[in-house]
Formats: sequence, C-alpha cells, structure tokens
Amino acid sequence: MSDRLPISVCLISGAEVRRIGRTLESLSGWAAEILVVLNAEVNDGTEELCLQYGARVFREPWKGHIAQKNSAADKATQPWVLGVDADEVVTAGLRDEIRRTLADPAMTARCTAFSMPRCSWYLGRWIRHGDWYPDRKTRLWKRGQGRWVGEDPHDRLEASGEVGRLNEDLQHYSYTGIAHHLSKLQIYSDIFVRESLAAGKRPRPLDAWIRPPWRFLRGYVFRAGFLDGWPGFVIAWMSSVLAFLKYAKLREAVAAQRAEGHTS
Repeated sequence: MSDRLPISVCLISGAEVRRIGRTLESLSGWAAEILVVLNAEVNDGTEELCLQYGARVFREPWKGHIAQKNSAADKATQPWVLGVDADEVVTAGLRDEIRRTLADPAMTARCTAFSMPRCSWYLGRWIRHGDWYPDRKTRLWKRGQGRWVGEDPHDRLEASGEVGRLNEDLQHYSYTGIAHHLSKLQIYSDIFVRESLAAGKRPRPLDAWIRPPWRFLRGYVFRAGFLDGWPGFVIAWMSSVLAFLKYAKLREAVAAQRAEGHTS
C-alpha cells in the first residue's frame, strides 16, 4: 500500500456491470481507496464486480446525481478525493501526472483542486475538437474543500480555493450511438425548460431560429469540429438540434402557462 496515492476515488453507479469494469481496472493498484455508492435496487452483478477490484460498496436509494456524489465524497478517508464516473477511464498518463502533482508541495499548498481535460469516444474515434474538447472537469480536490452542485444530472464540483490545471486526458466513453445521443437531447432540453421557468426566463422571438445554426457553426467551423470527420459533423448537428429543442420547448411551455392563466 505504500506506493498507493493518498486518494479516495469516488464513484456512483446504477446497473453498470457491462462498463464499470473498464473504469475500475484503470483505478486498480494505485489509489488508496475506491468507494462506490450503488443504487439500492441494483442486482446485475455490479456490486460483485466492484468488490473484485477492492472497492468499498455502499447501497443507497437513488437521491439524484448530485446528492449521490456528495454522499460518496462524504465517505472518503484519504487527504485527496478523485471523482470518476462509471463511463470514464483514468489513463496511465493522467495517473502519473496526478502522482507528480501530489508530490509537489508548492502545487498542493497553492491549489485545493485540479481540473483535467476530458476526451470523449464517439462513433469510433476520440473527439479532440469542436464543442466537446477539451471539456475541462474539476475532479480532484482536497477532502472537505469541494462540493458537488448544479442541476441534476448536470453536476459540477465547486471548490473552495484555487483550481490548478492538469494536462493529461480523462477518457470518456460517452454515447453508445446516435439513438442514445438523441434520447439524451430530450432529457437535457426538458431540464433547460424546467430551470428557465424556475428562474423566470422567457425566450426571445428569434432564439429558436438563430441559436441552432450558430451552435452548428461554432462547433463545426469555428472550433474545428470538421477535423473530427463524420463524428464531428454529427456532434455539431446534435448541438444545433439541442439548441432548437431547448428554445422551442421553452416557448411552448411559456405559451401553455399564459393560456392557463387566461383560463383560470
């Protein structure tokens, strides 16, 4: 154990036996502690697989991404915490960079957390341009100096001090295909509408007309998504579709509220 880093790796998981093994394999042998908060009802073998890799597993009812992740972090016992999702992989390069960083007293004294670029695998290739890269995520922090916040399922870590920058990629095995990607657009657009209504936000007349083509041009042309080939083209189109769905649905929801007000 002496060569293991003083890190508690925290994951949350549902029925993930088909893909969490790749994540656990990338953590095996170098992290002092692996903690998994597993949905209480899961019985697909995920718990048994986690235990094979030496993880401590805690069964809990599903409370939402943010509450579940904070629950996992609260169980950490090591000086540093690393948050990883069940569809992500810590590469050897990132592991070694974390090791060097934690061994540098100046860095650990100055920074309470560190962000890293995340590189996604989509339609058969790694995406390194467009809106999807570098996709920086703050995932490594001093225990007690960070908290998950945001709107489910879009969580983000809020650190209490300076956030340093790592350079090696965290790998992300994102959508399984176009159909999976499309299904998520419905969820994300519904979240946007719910947040917008709660904040009193109203769509402008041209939002649904202007934002979708801008999102495509921004990702595919100005951020060089075209360099990712066919996947880059699909990603740019999906971003434009999401922009349209968000503002079209918001317009629909606002109109429904007004109609309800007139009839009540």
